Amino acid sequence: MGQLVDADMNAESTRLQALQTQQQLGIQALTIANSNSQNILSLFR
Repeated sequence: MGQLVDADMNAESTRLQALQTQQQLGIQALTIANSNSQNILSLFR
């Protein structure tokens, strides 16, 4: 039973890390997109 719980914890830990990485990449993508749009707008000022 202990090994089963350990395996589940490892799987959930890996899943959590993957979701956190996905979230961080999403935030970075939005930051880059927002930055690029600001740079384009500054060309027209």
